[in-house]
Amino acid sequence: MNLRQVFVSVLLFGVAGLLLFMYLQAWIEEQHTESGKKLQQETINQDFTLQPLGMPRKAAWRRIVPVGLSNPEMAVSSSRHWQGRADPFGVVAASSRSWLPEQKMSESPLSWFRGVYLPPALHPLNKTFVKGGEWQDIDSTQEKRRAFLQGFCRKHNSRRKLQTHLVHLVSRIYVEDRHKVLYCEVPKAGCSNWKRVLMVLSGLAVSANNISHDDVHYGKHLRKLDSYDLKGIYTRLNMYTKFIFVRDPMERLVSAFRDKFEHPNSYYHPVFGKAIIKKYRHNADEEALKTGSGVKFKEFIQYLLDSHRPVGMDIHWEQVSKLCYPCLINYDFIGKFETLEEDANYFLQLVGAPANLKFPKFKDRHSSDERTSTEVVRQYLKELSKEERQLTYDFYYLDYLMFNYTSPLV
Repeated sequence: MNLRQVFVSVLLFGVAGLLLFMYLQAWIEEQHTESGKKLQQETINQDFTLQPLGMPRKAAWRRIVPVGLSNPEMAVSSSRHWQGRADPFGVVAASSRSWLPEQKMSESPLSWFRGVYLPPALHPLNKTFVKGGEWQDIDSTQEKRRAFLQGFCRKHNSRRKLQTHLVHLVSRIYVEDRHKVLYCEVPKAGCSNWKRVLMVLSGLAVSANNISHDDVHYGKHLRKLDSYDLKGIYTRLNMYTKFIFVRDPMERLVSAFRDKFEHPNSYYHPVFGKAIIKKYRHNADEEALKTGSGVKFKEFIQYLLDSHRPVGMDIHWEQVSKLCYPCLINYDFIGKFETLEEDANYFLQLVGAPANLKFPKFKDRHSSDERTSTEVVRQYLKELSKEERQLTYDFYYLDYLMFNYTSPLV
């Protein structure tokens, strides 16, 4: 075989290899497309108008069901803007990868969703367990709060378009099955002591006073709503008493900063502190860059307001509108940190808690520190420019509106 024949043979082998590669690539793409079509067929797409609180159930939705679906997965419509400000309802949706095991194969996959909707109905508070007349003022305040939030959500609800998972919607909600309550955790608004109370209610502890901070936050004793299957989530959303405790947004923000950045912290300093100092402190010394300690409040606010943050958001300063979705989940009880003790003890009566169980009065950590009050907040805000104060208020604008807090003097 001469050199020319060798060259032609090598060339033919190369062409054959190229053709084989192109064929295999086309086959793989075809298989991927077929898989995508099957997955798409397994999705329930629903075009859904979010109802204002209290709207009759039948008016709540309109379904569009593709042909050939086999696995229920719901998409809730949503938009990302409202009057130029942050979305008041956030990213919302409902979805499930698993179907109810007891469902018969011959049954329509949509049959269970008849009568299921978001948000669940706003229930009248059951006051069977409330004894004595001393709760009358607190009850009146509670009804006003519920009515105010209901009015806000009815006014600003609109057609929305977005797909995501139900687990995102309920990921901050803790479940206590014995007394049938759901608690949406808002950090820096009494959440540590509320989780202690839930542990007592569920029989995991005898007294809230003996439960350590680490047991509360790292013990994983309490179950979250997103750990249940679809039926379990919807059953509890519709049947249990749902409650939330909120706090003046600026007070909550300053409280979070003091807790995480003014005390030694093995997580927030290296993860958030280092990134904040590196981006926002000019001529930062080597020690600060290495440890992340000593973040200033102004630097923290620069991070918060930055659309290109060097590190992501955190639940301790995330907006309540994005933690608990108050216009999608109708909370039966709205407590406030400013009236924490009386609101909490009234709620415990409402759900039939043991008579000797009272909401703890102690501060979870840094007990020697002065509580973050209006005056303390005022001192921190002095470190900011007028523009930074206004932008910070804008950041929490919806939280101020939803829960009827007075806007700060910026």
